Amino acid sequence: MLSMISLPSGGFLASRDPHAAVRVAVRATDPLDHAGLLTQLRESPEIELAEDVEDADVLVVVAEDGLPELPAADRPLVLITDRPRQAELWRAIEHGLAVLLPRPAATPARLRQAITDAHQGRGDLPGEELGGLLRGLVRLHEEILAPRDLALSGLGPREADLLRMLADGLSTVEIATRMAYSERTVKNILQSLLSRLGLRNRTHAVAHALRHGLI
Repeated sequence: MLSMISLPSGGFLASRDPHAAVRVAVRATDPLDHAGLLTQLRESPEIELAEDVEDADVLVVVAEDGLPELPAADRPLVLITDRPRQAELWRAIEHGLAVLLPRPAATPARLRQAITDAHQGRGDLPGEELGGLLRGLVRLHEEILAPRDLALSGLGPREADLLRMLADGLSTVEIATRMAYSERTVKNILQSLLSRLGLRNRTHAVAHALRHGLI
């Protein structure tokens, strides 16, 4: 049975005092691991324990045999585990993985640093896992994205060009002229993009692309 608790976090600082404690939620597949982490973190004045993951800034998960059930990726994840399988690593990334900490390296000081890094938007993966992740991204691009004319950003080349020109203030007619497409084709490209990404309009599309560094 999973144990759970929360601590303060620093990755989503927009509306919080930057000097406030980081709220952290902890999950562990082993009750002893859970109790040990709570003991460590209670001694850290920069960390505040909470009982609800929804109230946490950072989620810390200790996994011994496979990952526990993970919540939605709306907060950074610090994962403490030994040699995760590739499928587990991808799953953790889907749920907001920011820092992967091998169990032998999870000293109190290193854990506090991992929480701070995750809270402040920094990532950290051991070299072996990072190498496997990069190889997986290459396969993803070659086998899934490229055949669909998409890049790792999730945008196709035409979509990226279109969004850059929208961001520069060009009209649909001007974009069509520059891309040597009909105005109808430009509108179809934009509508397909809006539909796929669940965006409302061209302004929302440009804001989304800028916010996520896609253009």
